[in-house]
Amino acid sequence: MHQFFATVAWQRDGQDFAGQRYSRGHEWQFDGGLTVPASSSPLSVPLPMSVAENIDPEEALVAATSSCHMLFFLSLAAQRGYVIDDYRDDAVGELGKNAAGRLAMTRIALRPRIAFAGTPPSPEALATLHHDAHERCYIANSLKADVVVEGVA
Repeated sequence: MHQFFATVAWQRDGQDFAGQRYSRGHEWQFDGGLTVPASSSPLSVPLPMSVAENIDPEEALVAATSSCHMLFFLSLAAQRGYVIDDYRDDAVGELGKNAAGRLAMTRIALRPRIAFAGTPPSPEALATLHHDAHERCYIANSLKADVVVEGVA
């Protein structure tokens, strides 16, 4: 078993907590020393109580899912003899009501654009790479939301 750690830190700084007039801005601190400014989404908590410039949990979930898929995809492509020069995914997550009527991330669409050096895989081989990467991605395996790969190129 592996464990992963993150510290989430927030301070009231004298703001009106009981009146819900406090900043949702906070920090994510990781074991490698990186600190990321975070906040609730302005779609959840209106400005100025959220911080639009900061990453929000919904964006982080989409990014983590995309990143996990990409890392497995790159590894599998290398194992199968393909060389990738560039990988870009404009992933999007959809927040909506789930089957229980609760707000949830219901779908994450991965939209990778991949530049191969040399001969690229056939469309079938590319689809197999994405399928195999998805099967191995433990972030996607942890989610109830549908994770789909769209517009594979």
